[in-house]
Amino acid sequence: MIPGPTPVPQTVALAGAAPMINHRGPEFGELLAETTRGLQKILKTQNTVLTFPSAGTGAMEAAAANLTAPGERVLVGVAGEFGARFAEIYRASGADVVIVKAEPGTPVSPEAIRDALCKDSSITTVVVTHNETSTGVTMDLKGIRAAIDREDVLLVADAVSSAGAIDIETDAWGIDVLVTASQKALMCPPGLAFVTVSPRAWERAEKLKARSVYFSFVSARKFLEKPSPQTPYTPAVSLLFSLREAVRMILAEGLDAVFARHALLARATRAGVRALGLELLAADDCASNTVTAVKLPAGADGHKLLGTLRDRYDVILAGGMGELAGKIFRIGHVGAVGWSDVVVTLSALEMALSDLEVPTPGFGRAVAAAEQVLRG
Repeated sequence: MIPGPTPVPQTVALAGAAPMINHRGPEFGELLAETTRGLQKILKTQNTVLTFPSAGTGAMEAAAANLTAPGERVLVGVAGEFGARFAEIYRASGADVVIVKAEPGTPVSPEAIRDALCKDSSITTVVVTHNETSTGVTMDLKGIRAAIDREDVLLVADAVSSAGAIDIETDAWGIDVLVTASQKALMCPPGLAFVTVSPRAWERAEKLKARSVYFSFVSARKFLEKPSPQTPYTPAVSLLFSLREAVRMILAEGLDAVFARHALLARATRAGVRALGLELLAADDCASNTVTAVKLPAGADGHKLLGTLRDRYDVILAGGMGELAGKIFRIGHVGAVGWSDVVVTLSALEMALSDLEVPTPGFGRAVAAAEQVLRG
């Protein structure tokens, strides 16, 4: 129950064991075309969706390499470790980075973005992390786009831990570039990254010379638009077989049902945690539907708690990152997860806390609170 990589359904794993095919042949063209169309449906976009064999960080690098010239001012909203990573990537690309920082457990607000843009008319790009995995906070992407009242400013969003689990209206909200990856809500092994590119972003990409061969948007589009779609170099064929099966599963369940399932599991998890007397890092109005960050109770050793959960109860949770290391633990509820996963996790958490002599209201409280939410 970590926020990624997430469990891979058996059918998705088995799909990846299909015999290898020619990546320049018609079978691969059909495979890439189907996965691209499926991702467009999940991300609610008609924009181009490019696929790269990399981690999500690779797609973040691609956005910087294709859309920002050295010296350009880029505004990065930082609400945790992954926002900070985006800022680091843009600095490495030569951008002049301006940061709007939120306190841990709180989102970067549209108002903060608007204020920063009003103070600096030279900013060309706004970069935000939609769902900050390190703190369990979701940003208001729609509101942030509305706060950008200049047509020449692009909005780049990291949706690695939200796409496919939290509703994102990519086109309707005016998101120019959305990056995500295979190993979270898309229920696949790590190794694939995806980038949506709006017409406005393409105008900029075509004017700039990409500072990457591997991550060139123009090159990737050129091969994608061939009569039989291809990639510029050898693709991760087996992962694309798995992705095709995962996309089919998501669309068969129905996007509204998928989003509702994640929202329900998140509410149940938060209710269970609160029933144990533990404090959540994020308020409900910005809490993520894919990961819940929980403050460690006073006197508790986070390393021992996670070790006890793993070794005694076969439940794996995530610790804190960066400045929150040793201060929180995180429960992932994203991808191929259901009611039983949440109930078992909360039950194990109750017992592990008891093993470590951390005071709690008593056995069964967390599970009962979660079940009340799950049963409506």
